[in-house]
Amino acid sequence: MKELFKKYKTVIRFVGLFMGTYLLMSVMYGLYLKASENGSYFPDFVTNLVARQSSNVLGAFGHNSILVSDSIVQGMLLTIDNEYTVSIVEGCNSIGVIILFMAFVVAFAEDFKKTLLFLFAGAVLIYIVNILRIAILTVALYKYPQYENLLHSVVFPGIIYSMVFILWMIWVRMLKPNSAK
Repeated sequence: MKELFKKYKTVIRFVGLFMGTYLLMSVMYGLYLKASENGSYFPDFVTNLVARQSSNVLGAFGHNSILVSDSIVQGMLLTIDNEYTVSIVEGCNSIGVIILFMAFVVAFAEDFKKTLLFLFAGAVLIYIVNILRIAILTVALYKYPQYENLLHSVVFPGIIYSMVFILWMIWVRMLKPNSAK
């Protein structure tokens, strides 16, 4: 058994760091959500901010959008031209995706400063792309409501997860030992 641990030390380290980081950050996020209940921002600060920023992006592109809190869906209803288009709920705020991204990067971490910078840059990029994704999805659903399932369940999640995968590949390549040394 000792030889197996020695042989697969790198894999065990990766899995342990990934799962530990993912669990820790998920628990912290869960505590944040619990503390946000009945707070100043509905449903929570981050989701509210994402909804407002998505609405602002739509406004910047000439769409008349309005946000309304909805306790039934536990989120924000976003309308375009007075037509309900999407509900922005906690699962839309990109925090879960950012936690997944960060857990992978931490599991492959080497240099603290480099890791911290990549975590920050990646999280900001994911957040911004998510805002744009919601705004574009809102317009797409407004214009093509018949494709709601395809757009909401396949195309737009594919965009955010593909970007995370690309960031992971960039991270792994950045850690590759330089063969010219």
